[in-house]
Amino acid sequence: MGKQSNRIKNEDQYEALRDKGASKEKAARIANSSNSGEKGGKADKYEDRSKDDLYKKAKEVGIEGRSKMSKKELINALRNH
Repeated sequence: MGKQSNRIKNEDQYEALRDKGASKEKAARIANSSNSGEKGGKADKYEDRSKDDLYKKAKEVGIEGRSKMSKKELINALRNH
């Protein structure tokens, strides 16, 4: 039970990771890392990527109907996939 009562260093990052389906343990580990919120791994924010890059990512993960989607729709589909 002690882990649940610990403070999360980066609450926003923790919530974002949970929203993406990360386990509580994984989200807490990442959000509490020493560089929490600084680096964010190798992935850029979807909004910072080109539509072409988003399309390629959607194809990679198997999102249907991607060819007719706008950039905003691709971002939404990727976040909710």
